Amino acid sequence: MNIAVITGGLSTERDVAISSGTKIKNALREKGHNVVFIDVFMGYEKECNPKELFESNADLVSFDGVTENVPDLEAVKAMREDKSDCFLGKNVVEICRFADITFFALHGGEGENGKLQAAFDILGIKYTGADYLSAALAMDKGITKALFDKHKVLNPKGEIFKADEDIYSWDIFPCVIKPCSGGSSVGIARADNREQFKAAVEDAFRYEDEIVIEQFVTGREFSVGILGDKVLPPIEIIPTTGFYDYKAKYQAGLTIEECPAKITESEDETLRKCAMDAYRALCLESYARMDFILDDKGDAYCLEANTLPGMTPTSLLPQEAAAVGIDYATLCEKIVELSLEKYR
Repeated sequence: MNIAVITGGLSTERDVAISSGTKIKNALREKGHNVVFIDVFMGYEKECNPKELFESNADLVSFDGVTENVPDLEAVKAMREDKSDCFLGKNVVEICRFADITFFALHGGEGENGKLQAAFDILGIKYTGADYLSAALAMDKGITKALFDKHKVLNPKGEIFKADEDIYSWDIFPCVIKPCSGGSSVGIARADNREQFKAAVEDAFRYEDEIVIEQFVTGREFSVGILGDKVLPPIEIIPTTGFYDYKAKYQAGLTIEECPAKITESEDETLRKCAMDAYRALCLESYARMDFILDDKGDAYCLEANTLPGMTPTSLLPQEAAAVGIDYATLCEKIVELSLEKYR
């Protein structure tokens, strides 16, 4: 197949997306597919012949790796030759329309909130992962919480606030403050008192104008991936720094991950059932990953759903797939196969 792997974009998870995309395009080429690797925002400025680009397996992305710092998006915008603010760079649509399917190696922002999926639906471009509506529902943590409540998916007690609302009426500590639609733990912080709370709220509003404040649930942290109708083994996440933040997620050695997790059969069943319940509540398809806190009573609190899970060298979904004998390249190809089922 001809597969366009699009990556980059303009979210705070831009670098993570490119790291994911680099592995994905290498894996798909290993499986014998022709792959063009392109930054959805930067595009391809030269004269474009999609057929030749796919035949040559063109790499149209430059990348220096994920650092501990969130990328400077203003600097990224300044690098674009045409200086346009259009999210879709030059020739991206032409390349993706020529492909048999586009693999979304994107995280956060327009790559994961349903907008790009909706645009591609209109353009007749096939793509991997959830459709536009499911992506939008899962990306907005406020809507996610409402759907979880409706479908009885246990999640932490919380509220959604805008900057002009009475945020300081919140009085449950410790708590977690996070941007409403962000990912990769960017802008997320724990607050144990009013002083920490004020600083965390101010930081979260740097990223978005709507935030979520939730009761902090004490327990062990897990993630559970779903591939089609198959629930993968839970993986336990143990940050050595004490908090699973952006730095801990993407810098090697800062997190211990155990898969399959060392849990009882009952705990395993609880996590798997809750993952599928969350998946169905958000009408997801193809693949996704759900994050949980398992408390000392054995209750699994779903924190969020990821419709385009990370596929970096340290990412969780590939580790879960490997635990049931699915190697990385096969996982990528399986995601393509499952995604194409939407169009049959």
